[in-house]
Amino acid sequence: MGDVGTCRDNAVVERLFGSLKHDWIFKVAQPTREQMRQDVTAYMRYYNQERLHSSNDNMSSVKFEISQINVSCLGRPERSSVACFF
Repeated sequence: MGDVGTCRDNAVVERLFGSLKHDWIFKVAQPTREQMRQDVTAYMRYYNQERLHSSNDNMSSVKFEISQINVSCLGRPERSSVACFF
């Protein structure tokens, strides 16, 4: 595609799909397309909301992002942690 680090570098997506195939699709029977769709949806929910990442202090992606929002809003008590960017 492009050089490493360019906007066309899709390493993140390749990593997600690699994990999806290795951890889920090849290990779970997929009798129908509907079952496959439900399984992929469930895996993506797991991958983003439950799976612990060692690079994120063993937090899920969602919890890590929320912790970063909370940290960036410190010192701004007049605004809630979610609304600090709005």
